[in-house]
This record gives sequence, C-alpha cells and structure tokens, in this order.
Amino acid sequence: MKVLLYAEGLKKIGKSGLGKAIKHQQEALSFEKIPYTLNPNDDYDILHINTYFLKSYFLAKKAKRMGKKIVYHAHSTEEDYRDGFILGHTTSKIFKWWLIKCYKLGDVLVTPTPYSKKILEGYKGLEDKKIYDISNGINIDFWQKDEKRREAFRKKYGFSKQDKVIVGIGLYIRRKGIVDFVELAKRFPQYKFIWFGESPLIAATKDVKKAVRTKLDNLTFAGYVEKETIRDALDFCSLYFMPTLEETEGIPVIEACAMKCEILIRDIPIFSSWFVDGKDLYKGKNLEDFGKKIEEILEGKIPALKGKAYEKALERDIHAVGKKLHEVYKDVLEEMTK
Repeated sequence: MKVLLYAEGLKKIGKSGLGKAIKHQQEALSFEKIPYTLNPNDDYDILHINTYFLKSYFLAKKAKRMGKKIVYHAHSTEEDYRDGFILGHTTSKIFKWWLIKCYKLGDVLVTPTPYSKKILEGYKGLEDKKIYDISNGINIDFWQKDEKRREAFRKKYGFSKQDKVIVGIGLYIRRKGIVDFVELAKRFPQYKFIWFGESPLIAATKDVKKAVRTKLDNLTFAGYVEKETIRDALDFCSLYFMPTLEETEGIPVIEACAMKCEILIRDIPIFSSWFVDGKDLYKGKNLEDFGKKIEEILEGKIPALKGKAYEKALERDIHAVGKKLHEVYKDVLEEMTK
C-alpha cells in the first residue's frame, strides 16, 4: 500500500486550516508507518486528494483511468464557503456544483465531522457515496504547557502580568467572526484582544476590511505565525474566543481544548453535539451574549472551565486519526480486489 497525498497549491494554502490538515495527514500516516508520497509522478496505489482546483480534478480523472482508488477529502462545503470572501453568496451555488463534480470522483469521501458528513449526504449526486467522518486531528504531544515559553510570549507581545488577554485565530474572512471580535474589542477596552492569522484583504468583504483596519490600543493583529506561537498564545491567554459562523471542524478549538484554555465559542450546529455549554466550555449566539460571557468569565462571575474539554482533544489525537485513515485505505483496496 502506497498513498499519494495530494494538495494543489500547497504553498498558497499552507497558512490555512486546510494546509494544517494536510500536515496532520502526513504525521498520521508516518505514525501508522503507511508509505506515502507527495509527488504525483511517483507510483502509488491510492490517491488521497485534498483540494478541488483544476489540477486536482484532472489528476483524479487520470487516476480513475489508471484504475487507482481515490479517497477524496471533503474539507469544504457550500455552507462554509458562502460567508467567506467577496461574492461568496453570489457564487456559492456554482461552487457547490463544482465541489460535487470533484467529490463524485472519489471512491469514498472523508470529511472532518459528522456535521459535515450530514451536509454532504444532502447534496444531490453524493447521496449514495460512502462517507467517513475523521477529524483532521492534532498531535496532543505538541500542545503542552510551559511556563518559560508562556513568559517569553508575554514579553514578545508586550502584555503585562495583569492583562486579561483574549485570543482569536483565523483568516481575514467574515465567516471566522472577525467583525464581532473587533466590535467586542471596542466594547471592552479594559481587556486585550489579539488575532492570529491573515489572508489577502483584497478578497475580503467590506466589513472585514474595515474591521482589520481598526486601530485600538487594546487590539493587535499579529498576522500569520507558526504553530509554536499559537501554542504559547493559547497557553498564556485568559480566554480563547471563537466567534466563527460556520465550520467543517475548527482545529483551533481542539488546540484550545488541548491547552486547557477558558473557551468561548459561537453556538452553531457543528458544536451542538460536541460541546455542552457551561460544562465543557461556554457558548454565545450574538454580540450581547458574547459580551456578557466575556465579562463573566474574565471577572470570575461564572465557574472556570479550564481543562473540562480536554477529553475532546484526546479523542482527536493524530494517532487515532492515523488508525482511522489506515482502515479507510484498507477498505478501498479490498473493494479493488473483489
């Protein structure tokens, strides 16, 4: 068994959640000792494809003609595309049509969560497709607390020991909730807000451009940083805040669970069966909810929940992901020999 892990434009998407997911796949396969290549010109038995661009589509078509088995990783849906970049709502139906055209080439589909699996099962053309839900995962061994690193992070970003710091993570797109993040920074000047992640503003909606260009003494846009900085930010912060409007999974919240953060997320369908509000973490539906919860959490008016969601991270450890992918590969190869 040899797998071609393919992702088109990896240099461009490397800073996104998708880029992170592909790196996790490499780690997972390495842990399972599954031979893999990133070179389409190498010999392989299974094409595990992660992107839906033109080269990806034609590579999948070629693999079909060669009799290779195809695992198509469905990272995207119309729903998480719609509130992304400019013209998202206008072009979402075309995007969905193209996704279905690509995903139909897979002998099986893999998608990160039961929630995204349910969405895909509702797409006309994919009703009969076998779909596995497998988390993109994290390497739990990496996400460990460390006092020296935490202190170095504090000094690097100029925070005092008394500062209450709220961390957000994501691209500069409306779907990630960055507009609400900035609005809350305006409402709570007594707290520090820092956002990690970026994407070209030329593709952003007007409200996102305005939000990112906001100048406040308590607001920092730190741009793209390596995962080591994200780890230290989550270790240091008083609160990880995820106001995302839609996700197929949302790796940063798993990382925050691993780092035993105080966590506040938007109450959206993907998290309804995953997290219990007030038990694992806290949820809010809108700005008023978020504002109330932020103050209550940071002022100790409601119980601290640090570490209560740690088990959610353990369930999505990269070792478990590797075992599940291994089973998928075995299944598609067995189908080939029938």
